[in-house]
Amino acid sequence: METAATELTFRDATDADVDELVALIESAYRGDDSRAGWTTEADILEGQRTDPEGVLEVIESPDSRLLTVERDGGIVACCQLEHQGENAYFGMFAVSPRLQGAGLGKVIIAEAERQARETWGVREMQMTVISVRDDLIAWYERRGYRRTGRMTPFPYGDERFGVPQRDDLRFELLVKELA
Repeated sequence: METAATELTFRDATDADVDELVALIESAYRGDDSRAGWTTEADILEGQRTDPEGVLEVIESPDSRLLTVERDGGIVACCQLEHQGENAYFGMFAVSPRLQGAGLGKVIIAEAERQARETWGVREMQMTVISVRDDLIAWYERRGYRRTGRMTPFPYGDERFGVPQRDDLRFELLVKELA
């Protein structure tokens, strides 16, 4: 059986990757395809998760990287790393639904933490997670992240982030000290 780290290539995304990355992110979170994996948000949000402009903005931002993960010549995962002083922000994390549950996410988040620490010398990784995503929050807690109880509102009315299917969505800040 293949291990999660089998022949993975990590690199920064380029403009040429935008369409493939949008398709990957959408497949991991929205619509029926996302139900093949466990990270789906299809029951709480409809519509898009991101768009080409949003992905390109991350790629082109001087303080941000979109780490792209390839296996066998195709993009199988990605995550955003953004330098914020002593901290880094981790976001836009997507793993192909057909590969979820095999340990790939653990490998990717560990590499993202390593790169943020080594590249920017940051002491803490931060992320926001929709607070009703208990299974996802528990996964991050098993990776050493802790809940802060600090909430920010969900951008209701801004369809760039999806169409909410419930009225209690908000983001909780999760943090992890990087030694």
